[in-house]
Amino acid sequence: MNKVASLPKLLGQSWITMVWLFLIAYFGYHAFQGDASLSALRALDVRAVELHAMATEARAERIRVEDRIEAFNNQSLDPDLLEEEVRDRLGFANPDELVILTR
Repeated sequence: MNKVASLPKLLGQSWITMVWLFLIAYFGYHAFQGDASLSALRALDVRAVELHAMATEARAERIRVEDRIEAFNNQSLDPDLLEEEVRDRLGFANPDELVILTR
């Protein structure tokens, strides 16, 4: 009789333990699986490093292009640079020059 009377008390205490075990298991599982897991965080860190490197390269390219554009400024126009660009982009050559195409 004593065991039957203590059964509701035992069940009353064990459900709290079961809830805590469920919560620990739930959050433990999701800490290592899914989009918000630790492995996803590591992948995001790697992607952030890659994007930072790409941004650095783009910044360097932008500076290089800006310097090249500045060379075409009217106040500081370099005739040699202008001739090089015309020859390269438009395919112009002087009449007395021999053009050899390599492809």
